[in-house]
Amino acid sequence: MYPLKFEVILKSILWGGSEICKFKNLSTKLNGIGESWEISQVKDNVSVIANGEYKGKNLTELIQEKGAELLGQHVLDRFGDKFPLLIKFIDARDNLSIQVHPNDKLAKERHNSFGKTEMWYVISAQEGAGLYSGFSKQITPDEYVERVENNTIMDVLQFHPVKSGDVFFLPAGRIHAIGKGIFIAEIQQTSDITYRIYDYNRKDANGKGRELHTALAKDAIDYKMYSDLKTEYTHQENEPVLLANCPYFTTNLLEINSEKTVKREIADKDSFVIYICMEGEAVMVDNNGCKTELHRGETVLVPASTSFIDLSTTQSVKLLECYIPR
Repeated sequence: MYPLKFEVILKSILWGGSEICKFKNLSTKLNGIGESWEISQVKDNVSVIANGEYKGKNLTELIQEKGAELLGQHVLDRFGDKFPLLIKFIDARDNLSIQVHPNDKLAKERHNSFGKTEMWYVISAQEGAGLYSGFSKQITPDEYVERVENNTIMDVLQFHPVKSGDVFFLPAGRIHAIGKGIFIAEIQQTSDITYRIYDYNRKDANGKGRELHTALAKDAIDYKMYSDLKTEYTHQENEPVLLANCPYFTTNLLEINSEKTVKREIADKDSFVIYICMEGEAVMVDNNGCKTELHRGETVLVPASTSFIDLSTTQSVKLLECYIPR
């Protein structure tokens, strides 16, 4: 096998902006691109391979054909033929709704789905932009319902001003929302289950507000108050910097300069490895000599059967590296 690229799945959304196509150097007639799904096995949104021998096959077909060679044996044993991650870019021209996602247990009971733990890497943000993550004070489930009903839920949420390079880890159950003027990369469990809590009383052209899931969210929310919800890390060239580590994914930041080739071991992980290019461009060469170019805005899936890859660049490059931990 070889490193795989996929056809992009663009989502035209009411709150979408114009950053995704510029970032990925794409042309499209669609307006308001809010999301770009880079690798997905969500129903009706299964990614199609865009390069090499398997071009035209979708991710489900390749998993069924290659199994552990693609996913890794421990990933296959744990998830079967379900690809466990969904990789996205999100461009918010307007504030997204306040929401929460259920954990695995609740999602399985209610929707026969995975839960949704996720992380955000801020690619860019307008001056003054920010997002919501967690509560600013301890509240009870009953107080949550009361505050949703009387439009004061925003008064007890933590607001975080953001800038390029900021990272937020969002376990299932944490209340959150992306604010307007923010462009992010999102790594999440494969799930499209979202409970909408508050939507700023916005109305559509017919005067109707979007459906809220107050009761469903009540049992899904983690009501504890946490401090330091932004992930702190130290930049380091040519070495992986850990951004997130949980049962569902491990994510590193790789910042490589033009003076060094960085070797990354794949076989010891027993997992596919995903690389998402945030800045610059790199050349990836695997142990079979297969050469893959990776440009800003592109995502590549390296099969678990790969022994190692060498990453090099003629300029500086910034990559997110993601895999399923044992």
